[in-house]
Amino acid sequence: MKTTLKQIQGCSFAALADSGHWMTFDSSPADGGSNGATGPMEAVLNALGACSGIDILLILKKMRVVPSDFQINIEAERADEHPRVFTKVHLEFVVAGDGIKDKVVERAIDLSMNTYCSVAGMVNKTAEITTSYRIL
Repeated sequence: MKTTLKQIQGCSFAALADSGHWMTFDSSPADGGSNGATGPMEAVLNALGACSGIDILLILKKMRVVPSDFQINIEAERADEHPRVFTKVHLEFVVAGDGIKDKVVERAIDLSMNTYCSVAGMVNKTAEITTSYRIL
């Protein structure tokens, strides 16, 4: 896997991965940026949500459970000292659909967070990751 980042202006970057997909990054004005794009740490949280969400949806599909709606809410805390790594991350999975059982959702979350999600595997090196879920 490869990616190249090119400075756009100030602390703004455009990244082109070998997949052919672009992403833009920036930092807040307090950090010398213009807040014109997602910050790197926000991108890590979004990647954690996407990685676990994809896993969970694929696992549920294999269990013949197809949610009518799915959302992930994430809150995180960071260290006060540099490097300001994540120290705590909580993911709340909100699953909607008829007849969805707790046991199935719990199993899908467990498999994602403890086996399949590569981003969780990295983030949990510095942060305590907790999860919860609601079925609507």
